[in-house]
Amino acid sequence: MTGYGKASCRVGNKTATIEVRSLNSKNLDLYIKIPNYPKDKELQLRNHLAQVLDRGKVEVSFSAEYLDVSSAVTLNKDLFAKIYSEIRSSLQEVDAPVNSDIVPAILRLPDVLTSDSLAKDPSDWDTIDAAIHLAVDDAISFRAAEGQTLAEELEKRCKAISNLLKDIAPLEENRIAVLKDKLLKSLSDLQDNIAIDHNRLEQELIYYLEKLDITEEKVRLANHLSYFVSTMHNESKQGRKLGFIAQEIGREINTIGSKASDSAIQKIVVQMKDELEKIKEQLSNIL
Repeated sequence: MTGYGKASCRVGNKTATIEVRSLNSKNLDLYIKIPNYPKDKELQLRNHLAQVLDRGKVEVSFSAEYLDVSSAVTLNKDLFAKIYSEIRSSLQEVDAPVNSDIVPAILRLPDVLTSDSLAKDPSDWDTIDAAIHLAVDDAISFRAAEGQTLAEELEKRCKAISNLLKDIAPLEENRIAVLKDKLLKSLSDLQDNIAIDHNRLEQELIYYLEKLDITEEKVRLANHLSYFVSTMHNESKQGRKLGFIAQEIGREINTIGSKASDSAIQKIVVQMKDELEKIKEQLSNIL
């Protein structure tokens, strides 16, 4: 499920902003980008995110804005002077010219330019951690709002399939009657030339019509639709279970289509399949 959360806090001479972005994914994939913070806190942060977010491609990013720009970066003058002296001496030994190009190169070396750590002491981290929780809670609220919208959409699709199922009932009665008449007419045309065992014929007709009956499939389909909606509203974190129920819904729709032998019912079956595909498209976004 997609989600977004944001929170800010003040730490020393900086304003830290924490952003949490979540995209749909079958598993939990965490990417944490926090500059200059205690590395021993990363496991703690990951455990918290795993507990509350369950799954998704989650990115947690930190940005810091200095309140006093003049204190943003500090030059380690002793280290700079030592490196510059060593480089200049080495160049003179090989009769190479000393030019100003070496200055930017030295400044890019580790520890020459330093900035204050985002969290200097435990109290700083407590402030940051509180902001992280606010940002995560904000992202969860975003997910919940999206989940409610998805629930309404899925229930709408289930209701559409249920209404289409009701449209089959009058067509089914007419289908059986037409089928019986067709079979009896075909048999009456054969009676003049073929001796028919009427008892055996009656048994075969009953068996044949039972094989084409879709009453059981309609009942199961209605039950699956009801179970899908109740699971969606009454149970949490059931995305996979809803996927299994959707498979059963599809199985019953396919069986109705294969048994129907009626163009009008086949059209309704196609409409049911269209609604079911729209349900399946959304299921990957549900926890």
